[in-house]
Amino acid sequence: MVIKISSLDSDTRKLIEAALFISAEPLSLDDLSKIVNISSIGYVKNMLQDLIDDYAKRDTAMKIEELDKKYLLTLKSPYMEKVSSLAAKPDLSKGALRILAYISKNEPILQSKIVNIFGPSSYSYIKEILEKSFIESSKSGRTKKLKTTEKFKEYFELNQ
Repeated sequence: MVIKISSLDSDTRKLIEAALFISAEPLSLDDLSKIVNISSIGYVKNMLQDLIDDYAKRDTAMKIEELDKKYLLTLKSPYMEKVSSLAAKPDLSKGALRILAYISKNEPILQSKIVNIFGPSSYSYIKEILEKSFIESSKSGRTKKLKTTEKFKEYFELNQ
């Protein structure tokens, strides 16, 4: 029995694949649902699963990986190791790198402590590294508690 995929299904799969390809961040089913403009999360999940299965069957260097209920089109391990030096790196100012290093060494750390040590200019550096998703913040009294993210660990290859 041959099951024919409708053009809507095919276009939806292609749009999901394009979104996963272009996104620097993992995407949730809700994100993908909004991108393809389909409110049925189940339908989007089925299309995504078809795509995951398709990548698993094909002899390709890419795979769709699930990370904390979010999805990312990435390279399989042996290929990632060989081409990772070609990956675009987000630019960080020297000040932001200095603050990020301090946060990673002392995490979790209060933002107020960083400001006391590095001065008021550290607010803009903290904003810069928050926008790059290398740290996350949570309310802690009248200040914020800062800590590094999984993206930080992956980017600086600290998960090994």
